[in-house]
Amino acid sequence: MTEKPWLKNYPEGIPPTLDYPDEPLQDGLTRSAAKYPEKTAVHFLGRQVSYEELYASALKFGNYLKSLGIGKGDRVAIMLPNCPQNVIAFYGILYAGGVVVQTNPLYTEKELAYQMKDSGARAILTLDILFPRVSKVIGETDLENVIVTGIKDYLPFPKNVLYPFVQKKEYGMTVKVEHRGRNHLFTEIMKRTSGEPIEAPDIDQDDLALLQYTGGTTGSPKGVMLTHRNLIANTEMCAAWMYRCEPGEEVVLGILPFFHVYGMTTVLVLSVSQGNKMVLVPKFDPETVLKLIDKQSPTLFPGAPTIYIGLLNHPDIGNYDLSSIKACLSGSAPLPVDIQAQFEKITKGKLVEGYGLSESSPVTHANLIWDGERKKGSIGLPWPDTEAAIFKTGTTDPVDSGEVGEIAVRGPQVMKGYWNRPEETAATIKDGWLLTGDLGYMDDDGYFYVVDRKKDMIIASGYNVYPREIEEVLYEHPGVAECVVAGIPDPYRGETVKAYIVRKEGADLTEEALNEHCRKSLAAYKVPKRYEFRDELPKTAVGKILRRSLIDEEKKKMEEEKVIS
Repeated sequence: MTEKPWLKNYPEGIPPTLDYPDEPLQDGLTRSAAKYPEKTAVHFLGRQVSYEELYASALKFGNYLKSLGIGKGDRVAIMLPNCPQNVIAFYGILYAGGVVVQTNPLYTEKELAYQMKDSGARAILTLDILFPRVSKVIGETDLENVIVTGIKDYLPFPKNVLYPFVQKKEYGMTVKVEHRGRNHLFTEIMKRTSGEPIEAPDIDQDDLALLQYTGGTTGSPKGVMLTHRNLIANTEMCAAWMYRCEPGEEVVLGILPFFHVYGMTTVLVLSVSQGNKMVLVPKFDPETVLKLIDKQSPTLFPGAPTIYIGLLNHPDIGNYDLSSIKACLSGSAPLPVDIQAQFEKITKGKLVEGYGLSESSPVTHANLIWDGERKKGSIGLPWPDTEAAIFKTGTTDPVDSGEVGEIAVRGPQVMKGYWNRPEETAATIKDGWLLTGDLGYMDDDGYFYVVDRKKDMIIASGYNVYPREIEEVLYEHPGVAECVVAGIPDPYRGETVKAYIVRKEGADLTEEALNEHCRKSLAAYKVPKRYEFRDELPKTAVGKILRRSLIDEEKKKMEEEKVIS
């Protein structure tokens, strides 16, 4: 495929193709440490870690892993929130030649055991309060070593002294782990281990750097195999898209968790490779984040719609200075147009929607941040060196211009495949094209639009209904703080449209008012037939609303009603 109509819309600052460094991913830290040794790499709850310290700590961690027998291709899991130890371990594993397995700290024992067994991880780095959970499943896995750290390990005085009391009050536990046997303390590793450079393993760019597990909304989670080439390519694309940013000068707000590939690429890897400062947030809390923005003056703020919505709905947002923000790239879920406009008005920065998935490291498209046209409701243009097309679902047969079909992408950021799942790899990657499972279309200018996930499309009385379209209309109502639309079983229509709503604080919002609002903008068959008001909506750790869990709730409710009747 040679035709790329989107290239004519690229501003002068973005080249259509890029030169990628021929090196392993960890060389980005080596280079930044040499260029910016005294510069702050990580700010964490008042503690500053320089690039020199980050580099030395990563080498210590890598050397320690080697002493445990970890070598090229061995998987090592990181089960931490965003904190300095996460960054140190990420690069330490790569320096040792290993493969990172990012693991959600919120995982249950069952989910943790599954991921450790599936990945074959030989070691895991986890929080002290999560150690009991790891201990319970270790016998079911290939884990040989458990490295334990605590939030207090990287807090400044006196926070480090006080934190254990806070932790005991919040979690009701104090965990003591001794540095012996298969259990290891991160603090002891940093004290006892050499920070000497590690003899570089023979790493090819097509070797694995990361096993990124998908959310598993359909079936068991799959390990997405991302190579050094994949991650370097996507990082360089991201830097090119944000061409007005200056390496070594930007401050990046790290709210997106690193166990989600979006946060790992756009915050962790991009910041380190560019020599920028990361301000890490272990847990999203609107007031805490507003204070951080006010004090730390971040310039770049990758996020998700629910994060921006949470900040906008904070009653005291006007008391904080948010003017440092230059650019925000929103991902993981559709960005409502009204939220975009409100956030840009308050910060005076740019908030644009991007698009991607774990299988593409993750970004493939984004709207233009500073120059050029930004089209309402579009996910923007494909990134440099990225081909995109609309195919008939499940095939590589193109549809006519403007017709809805399955979005497919091809480029150097596309995964090697699924870990130990050749059949599923073959079904997802065809002729080099990654079939995304998302329905959308491309206009004549090369701008792409996501209509919805294939599995989220509602078929009501034979009509195709796309939840995103209805959600956009609902967000235009001044009383709606958050919403999600789902198709729930209906004996007559097959499926019916239901909207779940979180009211803005103090809003007197009724079902009748929303119905009237929707009828002004939507055809009758798209207007929600049922509404449910909630205090909050279920979300993933990255802030994506869990539509599927709401549908499962409805099905369970209907089954229970059948039994009763």
